Parts: sequence; structure tokens; C-alpha cells
Amino acid sequence: MNKKMIVYALGKLLMITGILMFIPVIVSLIYQEKTGVYYAGVGIAIIIIGFLISKKEPKKKNIYAREGFVIVALGWILVSLVGAIPFCLSGEIPSYVDAVFETVSGFTTTGSSILTNVEAMSHTGLFWRSFTHWVGGMGILVFVIAFVPIASGRSLHILKAEVPGPVVGKLVSKVKLTARILYVIYAVLTIILIILLVFGGMSLFDSILMAFGTAGTGGFGVKNNSAMYWDSAYIEGVLTVFMILFGINFNLIYFAILGRIKEVMRSEELRWYLLIIFGAIVLIAINTLPMYDSILQAIRYSSFQVGSIITTTGYVSYNYDTWPLFSQMILLALMFIGACSGSTGGGIKISRIVIYFKNARNEIRRLVHPHSIKTVEFEGQPVDENVNRNIHAYLAVYLALFAVSLLIVALNNFDFKTTFSAVTTCFNNVGPGLEVVGAVGNFSSLSDLSKIVLSFDMLAGRLEIFPLLLLFSPSLWRK
Repeated sequence: MNKKMIVYALGKLLMITGILMFIPVIVSLIYQEKTGVYYAGVGIAIIIIGFLISKKEPKKKNIYAREGFVIVALGWILVSLVGAIPFCLSGEIPSYVDAVFETVSGFTTTGSSILTNVEAMSHTGLFWRSFTHWVGGMGILVFVIAFVPIASGRSLHILKAEVPGPVVGKLVSKVKLTARILYVIYAVLTIILIILLVFGGMSLFDSILMAFGTAGTGGFGVKNNSAMYWDSAYIEGVLTVFMILFGINFNLIYFAILGRIKEVMRSEELRWYLLIIFGAIVLIAINTLPMYDSILQAIRYSSFQVGSIITTTGYVSYNYDTWPLFSQMILLALMFIGACSGSTGGGIKISRIVIYFKNARNEIRRLVHPHSIKTVEFEGQPVDENVNRNIHAYLAVYLALFAVSLLIVALNNFDFKTTFSAVTTCFNNVGPGLEVVGAVGNFSSLSDLSKIVLSFDMLAGRLEIFPLLLLFSPSLWRK
């Protein structure tokens, strides 16, 4: 284990985080708010600490799989802990546990909130809160790889540990260039979305923050009623399209930009993703039709909510807790399914679920034809045995952690829908759940223990469990 390299990388990460904290300081100057002082103070402090930690470059700067997992896991924990400090010092979120929950929810692009009155927060606090979505969406360490020299090659191990999905590849031969391409696409799409929202009558400040939440598929609202506040078919339509877009593998978006449309259309995961979205919209629209004046209105609200939940964004355009149970259960299922691998979305991921069901189908066939040998294929290629094993292990650990979290959160003694959906929405980085933590609810009434457990779940869900669990493995730290 190259511990010096780990410390060096974490120091650089702290410096980057400190620099990023000066962006909300600019916001505080524009709106003449005193809260910017706390962000500046914390930013300076962690820049100095990061500089002192990373002042001496290690002679061996190679990063292998173990180092990659540790840097990513510790990096996300560290950034969440320091990112919460300004919320506390400013008094906008006095409890440090609540501040950490909100910050973890931001960086992991979950969007679950303990705030009971979002609109009472300063512009500075609101900006930092939503900006964590944008930074965390593509990946904190991916940003560092793109713009800060920290390792002599082998940065792919960091990319693999942080980017969601069972398989991660490079767009081009160099990892740093891959990271830069990803961030350029990410930034350009965000800017386009901001312009379209402003065109729809949304203020520039609200447009920027809503775009941050959409791009990172995070979903922190800037209004107490989320997207319901504007009650605009145009704004909901724009957000729906972009939420679904950011739920697509960024490799495919890159190929589309290059004009390689055939490669995009051949994507099996994309076809399943769009099919599930279409099916869910149709089912919910039919089920909720009696509640609305027309089929178009039913399609409007169902398409927005399906796009929001499957991409794990979590914006709300209608109080879906008033929908029939059938529609609520579809949304709950979409929370588990999630978006595509290599997107900013959370959940189990379409690719994993498709491969898992193909494995199940093969096992059923073997019962009928014991001697038949049929390999599982995905995207036109045989699925590597290591990938297969990883998917099975992931789902096993996922279920175990989910069950333990469910038992702990159940100590709050809320109803089953609240308890189950709270764990589901945090583990899959969605945001809102059902009932108490539903479309118009929040997580403020949960105990500190539950908030800590759900914060762990959010990190585990965003990092796909293994990097976080590996920190507790004694063999990882042995020489």
C-alpha cells in the first residue's frame, strides 16, 4: 500500500475543495450576505491543511487498485465532513449531524434533505448546497484527475472506483483526457440547460441551481415545493428531457457528439433504459388518469416523475403521495433500478439488472437442459466472469446492508412505507421517498442515529459499496 501517495492525493483533494468554497463567497458578495465569511474561512483553512499534507511529493506516485479504492472512499468521507462545516458555523444548519447529512446528500447527488424551509436559507448556502450536486455528479476525484496532476499513470483505478457501473472504460487512450472530455460535455450540457430554463421565465440564480441538481441528478430544490413552485409545462418538459439525458452513459453522449449514432443505437442498456421509462410513464398515466382533467395532464406529471425517479434526480412536479398505491410502487421499483452505468444517476443500474436476469434465465434453461452451455452476453459481447462475479457479490452485499439499515431506521417507529422508502431513496441516491420523507416531506424528524446510517448508505450507494466496505478490511492495510 502506497500510503504516502494516498495522503498526497487527499491533500490535493482538500486544496481543490477549499478553492471551490470560494465560489459561494462570490455569491455572498453579489447578494451582500455575511454567510460568505464562513465559507472563505473554512476554504482558507483546508487549503492550508491540504497544502501542508501534499507539500512533499512521494517518490513513488503510482496508484494501484487498493490505493484507488482507499483514495476514493476516504476522499468522499473527508470532503463531506469539511463541506458541512460552513453550514454549521453560519448557523443555517446548527446540528453537525444534520449538516453532514445534507452535505453527504449533496455530494452523493441524493437530494434527501433535513431542511423544513429551504427558502429561508441564504443564497450562499443554497448555492453551496446545489453546487455539491454538480461537483459530486461526475465525481470529485474525476475532477481532480482532469485538472490536477496527482499520479504518474494508473489514474484509471481512481476512475474505476468512482464512476458508477460494473464496467468502466476510457474514451481515449489517456485517463486525464478522458476525465476532461467528460467534464467538458457535463459543463456544456449544464450551460445549455441553464439558458433553456431562463428562457422559460426562471430567474438566473434558480436556473443555475436547478441545472446543477439536474446535471448531477441530485434534486435539491431551491423552493419548498421543488419544481411544483413554477407549475410550468415548459420548465417541466425541459427538466424531464435533461434528467433522462443525464441518466444516459456519458460514453454514448460522446459518441453521439462525434456522429457515431449507430454505436449509440446499438447500446442494449440504452434500449432497456428508454423502454422502462416509456412503460412506466404509460402505466402511471393510465393509473392516475381519473385524477386529472385530460390524458395530456396525466402524461405531463407521470413523465416528469418517472424521469426524475429512474435517473435518481428526485425533483417533484406533483405530490405523488396522493397517487394510487400502484403508481407509488412503480416509482419505488424505479428507485431500485436507477439509471445507466457511466451516468451521473444512482440505483443498482440498468446494466447490472439486465445481466442478472440473463444469468437467471440461463440457470432456468440449465434445469431443462443440464448439459447446455450458453454464455451471458451484454452489448453484443460475452460478459466477463469477473464482471459476473462482481455483480452477484454487489447484489448480495447490497441486500445485506439494506436489511441492516432498514432495521436501524425502523427504531424511529414510523410507518413501513416511510421506513422502507427512506432507506431505499438514500441507498439508491434518489432523494424523496414516501409519506413522512415523501414528495412534500423531509428527513428532519429522523433520529441522529438514523441520519448517520443513511449518510453511510448514501456514500455506499454512490461509491457502489465496495470502496467504502474495503476500509474495514484488515487485509487492505497490510503491507
